[in-house]
Amino acid sequence: MAIDIDQLVSDMKTAASGVLNADVSTFRGFSERQLKAIAQQAALVATGIETRQITEETEQFFLDSLEDMALSFAKTLRGLLMVTIEKVWNAIVGVLWNAISDAAGVVLPVPVKN
Repeated sequence: MAIDIDQLVSDMKTAASGVLNADVSTFRGFSERQLKAIAQQAALVATGIETRQITEETEQFFLDSLEDMALSFAKTLRGLLMVTIEKVWNAIVGVLWNAISDAAGVVLPVPVKN
């Protein structure tokens, strides 16, 4: 049985979209909460500097803390993206191996990315 190229492309898009749609929702929720918290912290720091509750001696400490929050957010987001890329790869390879298995009348073990 020959592989229907258009159907295979459609199946791969569907598999990838399923993963991306689920993970994008997770990203949006995570990103929104984290960025809001960072923004609120920045507002508190600005108010503290303005009212002199944060002194010149402690100002850099608070600014460094904001930098750390932003870096932590970026690193976490990077990790989530790497997991999503692996999920997309797994989904697409699964579709490809199943199509080949069906067309060739064999059972191919689906590789696992480590």
